[in-house]
Amino acid sequence: MVNNVVMVGRLTRDPELRQTASSVSVASFTIACDDTRKGPNGEKVTVFMPVSLFGQAADTVVKYTRKGSLVGVVGRISQRKYTNRNGVEITSTEIIANSVDFLEPKGSSANRDTNNDSGYTSDISPRGNMGAQDNGGNLGTVDIADDDLPF
Repeated sequence: MVNNVVMVGRLTRDPELRQTASSVSVASFTIACDDTRKGPNGEKVTVFMPVSLFGQAADTVVKYTRKGSLVGVVGRISQRKYTNRNGVEITSTEIIANSVDFLEPKGSSANRDTNNDSGYTSDISPRGNMGAQDNGGNLGTVDIADDDLPF
């Protein structure tokens, strides 16, 4: 059986960073993705999916993304059931991310922040991913002209 998900969407809010009891970083954020189905009146349907990311990749995502950033998320679906204070059983579904790819360069309209002096410069890894990876791989810089991009 396979539990693998790939989603592309925009962050609905700035990612939140917290630490586990064993000092592992955890980033939490929600992405908005357009669904392929249409609503009853032909309007587009948007899916809001919560995402959790662990380790150094979590620190990177919090540092370089904010509300409106376009990201690609690869991971697995996780579902939890619990009973709230009122005795109602709640089912929570989220993505546990293996990697998050930054799909817009710094300075694009969604990532524009006049107070940001982080120095992020659209690094691309050998796999072609931009941004944070949970596998500890080193990110290298590749100079690509816009005319060379397939999209």
